[in-house]
Amino acid sequence: MNVQVVGSADLKFLDVVARWPGSAHDATIFANSTLRARFENHEFPNCLLIGDSGYPLRNYFMTPLVNPATQAERLYNESLIRTRNGIERMIGLWKRRFPVIAYGIRLKMDTVKTVIVATTVLHNIARCMNEPEPPIPEDIDADQLNYLIETANINLERQEENVINNIQYEIINTYFAGL
Repeated sequence: MNVQVVGSADLKFLDVVARWPGSAHDATIFANSTLRARFENHEFPNCLLIGDSGYPLRNYFMTPLVNPATQAERLYNESLIRTRNGIERMIGLWKRRFPVIAYGIRLKMDTVKTVIVATTVLHNIARCMNEPEPPIPEDIDADQLNYLIETANINLERQEENVINNIQYEIINTYFAGL
């Protein structure tokens, strides 16, 4: 499943779209979202969304420059990256708080959608109640957990061929080379 989320600087979910298959492109999900319609209806004046290059550039949606040529362009990209890091931290925290999100949910699709939305609501409640951040599980090291968190969002259908090959060879070397 490809889940679109929007988060705040205080690591709370502001918008969640959990209804599209993993093969759906980010731009397709956004184009069909209520959030896009609300931004285009000017419901959020003086607000911007920030996303990766999988999203279209709009007057309210900033994406990185592909080939920044000037110092200003590089600083722009760096600023976007730093801002997005907060969202990545929010997602990582959510996945640590609810490991089923990081490791995979084996339920009917309608139930999966409900679990995803429910856990984002519970995450927000935990943030409002100043609950401590969940510790990294003892049976898994931090690097392995971060790897699982990062790769849980890989959508192979939208990756470049060489990236797919790198992932493929990593899996081969990690799991099959020693057999």
